[in-house]
Amino acid sequence: MKTKWIGLGIILAVIAAAGIYMAVRQGGTVLEIDGYVGGEKLGLLEDEEVVEILEDDYKLAMDYARVGSIEMVTEDSEGRDFLFPSNQTALELYEQNYGTPVRSEIIFNTPIVLYTRRTVAEALEAAGMVTGRGGVLYADMSQLTQCIEDGVQWADIGLPQLYGAVTVGTTDPTKSNSGNMFAGLLANTLCGGVADESNIQGILPRLQAIFQKLGYMETSSSDLFDQFLKTGMGAKPLIAGYESQLLEFAVQNPDAWEQVKGDIVMLYPTPTVWSSHVYIALDEDGAAGIDALLDERIQTLAWEKHGFRTGLYDAASDLSHFQVDGVAEEVTQVAPMPDADTMNRIIEALQ
Repeated sequence: MKTKWIGLGIILAVIAAAGIYMAVRQGGTVLEIDGYVGGEKLGLLEDEEVVEILEDDYKLAMDYARVGSIEMVTEDSEGRDFLFPSNQTALELYEQNYGTPVRSEIIFNTPIVLYTRRTVAEALEAAGMVTGRGGVLYADMSQLTQCIEDGVQWADIGLPQLYGAVTVGTTDPTKSNSGNMFAGLLANTLCGGVADESNIQGILPRLQAIFQKLGYMETSSSDLFDQFLKTGMGAKPLIAGYESQLLEFAVQNPDAWEQVKGDIVMLYPTPTVWSSHVYIALDEDGAAGIDALLDERIQTLAWEKHGFRTGLYDAASDLSHFQVDGVAEEVTQVAPMPDADTMNRIIEALQ
């Protein structure tokens, strides 16, 4: 009899365990997806509010490694569920190498901008390369590029305290998106329109000469921006980056921003190019990330806390909370990026 009751107890325990397991399953097990992400998006993906929405409402956790946008779509991504580069050219390159992904979607955008110090901005303005309109500073890409090609020294435009020639620091255009996009923007400027197969050959030597002047280049946009903030005007007088980087920094580091905001200046190239952060799902698990990241709450957080322009914000009434002067309410002077074949030619020439 005692053995019978023991056996019954075991059966009941098994049933109870099965019931608990089913309850957990019905509650939704969190799916972990793995991918590559551009460094400029780490702040958003590590945001506790974003992580909570993903886990609670989408039963999703995103694990990722930081990789440059060009690297992630040209190198082996076996075992990954998604890629999250920073422009549509990266998607085109992926499709050329591997075919059509399971799904892809632009999650948000940010324009390429230039960052400098107030002293440098004033010198560039006096030299006619920068113009102010409506409290926003715009850099004339034709004049700036000509200045770089001509080897104009910083001393020649009234900055003898800076060493060497006028250049724009970028990330490595063969690995990282911001450098790649700035290379595309320079190519457009050099050909006087949009660079393509009909004109790229003639300007490649000039483009190579510009980048050869830069020496070592960071492979991450976030590292370059961090170095710009830390090393001062002498080390990095002028760099290319994303508008979102300064907006995010101001929100996430209000005390530090209060100390430096009088000196850090953002310039909008005319024209500029949009960095469209496109999510590439490599399998069905990875595709779950698209709907989750397009959640209205995450899109709102992407703008308000991390500076990415989405379809949900109203710039005219939503800029003041950043406490950043000189942010354009609307980015209007925008050129298309060269197509993937042309960018391939540029990447090969700059390797």
